[in-house]
Amino acid sequence: MIKQTFFLLPLLLTCTLCAKTLTMQESIQKSLANHPDIKTFMLKIKHSQKGYNAAYADYLPQINAHADYNPLQTFALPVNGTFNTVDDTSWNVGVNLKQKLWDFSKTAAKVEASMVDKDISTLSLAEAKVLLAYKVKTLYKQMIVQKEAISVRQKDLQVKQAYYKQAQALVRQGLKTKADESRFLSEVYVSRDNLAQAKAAYEKATSSLSLYMGETIPKKVTLQHRILKKSAHFGKNLQKEVIANNLQVKIDALNIEKNKLLHKSAKASHYGSIDLVASYNRLDTLNSYDSKFVGISLNVPLYSGGRMSAQEQQAKIGTQIAQEQQASKILTLKEELHALLLDIKRYKQTITAKKAQLRAVMNSQKVLQARYKEGLTTYIELLDATTQILASRLGILEAYYAKSVTINRIEYLKGKI
Repeated sequence: MIKQTFFLLPLLLTCTLCAKTLTMQESIQKSLANHPDIKTFMLKIKHSQKGYNAAYADYLPQINAHADYNPLQTFALPVNGTFNTVDDTSWNVGVNLKQKLWDFSKTAAKVEASMVDKDISTLSLAEAKVLLAYKVKTLYKQMIVQKEAISVRQKDLQVKQAYYKQAQALVRQGLKTKADESRFLSEVYVSRDNLAQAKAAYEKATSSLSLYMGETIPKKVTLQHRILKKSAHFGKNLQKEVIANNLQVKIDALNIEKNKLLHKSAKASHYGSIDLVASYNRLDTLNSYDSKFVGISLNVPLYSGGRMSAQEQQAKIGTQIAQEQQASKILTLKEELHALLLDIKRYKQTITAKKAQLRAVMNSQKVLQARYKEGLTTYIELLDATTQILASRLGILEAYYAKSVTINRIEYLKGKI
């Protein structure tokens, strides 16, 4: 009994591994954790945080230390109405402090723009996740379709092989000609080729999803076939919902706000700034002494070669560009959403029609099979019926896949994973 248990245990473990189920949610989570694009956008968030820190630093005191040493310096000294020169060494050590008091909101606008830039990076990460999830869903459902297609192709091959054997038997009996046998053999080769193509397409989808997930997908994996036939119900306000929640539209809105703040900062740079200035220096020239200074300075740029005006105009044009980009994106969303809803409606009709066609052709095939044995119909009619059954089954699969991917596309446009 113990020996039997130890013998059956590996078999049970093998069956457990063979029956491993890969869910679509699991595929999405592993892809989000592994894909380099997601890691890149996470680093961009950290990058924008450092940009905020750099902009906010202008609010804080700026302290600099300096030191000068001159091995030889000429000093002019007045003696009895004349100047005499003396060569000597000198050095100077000091500390300077500068604290911005007011710059007409130039720094404040820059800090706010850096905060908006951080929000843009966060939304860009969310957009990358939603897009990756949409790609994973497409690959996962493509695996389901191709796996089902392999099953359909295998059944079609079995039918063609059965017809071929039947034709061989009828030829031996003298009831059919060699043309029947050759035609069925040709169809067997065609079915084998189509089966190989379906297997290759499944392997391609599996390989791509494996790369996204960062791990190998087992050959004998169980997929969630039911999700392919799930339907979705969209409300009357779908267009408003998509525009309100679309992440790219939100990013465009933040870009508009960011460019407005940069324009405000560039405009304020014309007025200069008021700063608190303090310094302490220890000098050793001909004499040693301390030099101290505390005061307020006003710096107003009078001429910059047109640089500040160009920066102001550049920020203004940037705002206009961002506004037009947002308007263009909304227009594209409306157009795409309208087309997607029409496609879903068409796919529903296609599924209904293909199912009805499949039932009709299957009934017709049974009649043709009986008539073919009696010599009342030709092999061409029988093969045509078989081809129509195959086309109907594959058409139903493709329609379900297209409808499901279209629904996923609408979910992507709504910013949902």
